[in-house]
Amino acid sequence: MAGTGKCFLVTGPPGVGKTTLIMKVLESRRVNPSLKLQGFYTREVRRAGQRVGFEVVTLDGRTAPLASLNISTPESLRWPSVGKYKVDVASFESLALPELQVREGTDLFIIDEVGKMELFSSSFFPAVLRVLESNIPVLASIPIPKFGRDIPEVARLRNHAGATCFMLSVSNRDAVGEQIRSLLEDLLIKH
Repeated sequence: MAGTGKCFLVTGPPGVGKTTLIMKVLESRRVNPSLKLQGFYTREVRRAGQRVGFEVVTLDGRTAPLASLNISTPESLRWPSVGKYKVDVASFESLALPELQVREGTDLFIIDEVGKMELFSSSFFPAVLRVLESNIPVLASIPIPKFGRDIPEVARLRNHAGATCFMLSVSNRDAVGEQIRSLLEDLLIKH
């Protein structure tokens, strides 16, 4: 089980800056080349100024589609949907799951995000739980409950004994980012 205070969850409404905060923390950690970081983040795919999907990006820069508006193959018609986006589970799993394998020497896991799209992978949440049980510090983003209902796996993370949840808003995101950076710095010195 993850040690007390070793799992930092960032949540808040869409567009508030969860991924931006995680990227800033990630960049501050990269200053120390001896730290071994693992994980992934998601980012929007835009064409002509319009969001057309999402991709998953590993910390070393490899990318794979996560979800798209475009239905390009007969197979993609059968993919699960989140709103108007079709989720390419196989593509996500091929890139994200290896990044969540617990390896000796890893200092910090980044998981952005544990959300509805990612959770269409039946292997994803068990991999997240293995990361939590590894006792390696984790920085992850999770969605806020929609219409008062939490995704069960997200609720399980939020209520995990080792988790600290930070509610992000436009007014507090810089201060929360600094607080998380400071907490991680202390943890990584001891880790």
